Amino acid sequence: MSAGGAMALSCHLSDYGCMKEIAAREANNRFGYLLDAAQSAPVCVTKKGRAVGVMMSVQQYERLRGAAWERLTATMDALGGEASAKGLTQAQLEVLLADEG
Repeated sequence: MSAGGAMALSCHLSDYGCMKEIAAREANNRFGYLLDAAQSAPVCVTKKGRAVGVMMSVQQYERLRGAAWERLTATMDALGGEASAKGLTQAQLEVLLADEG
């Protein structure tokens, strides 16, 4: 634990830029501080030097969840348009989806 009661957070480079990091044992001991830190930016939780989880705010989670849903919807729309352009009908699709073989 660092001086002044602050949680010891280090910063490391990841695929997402610089992310704060905390050891699992300290995260467990200082959970309230971890929750507070996660409100401003995601925090990587490590165990024996290996990343095992990420704590983030509900707002950040909802943004990520919404972005993933938008990507999925766009992909499905594009594939549907492509299939329709190639002549796939709703009836043919239903037959394909019903086929368990």
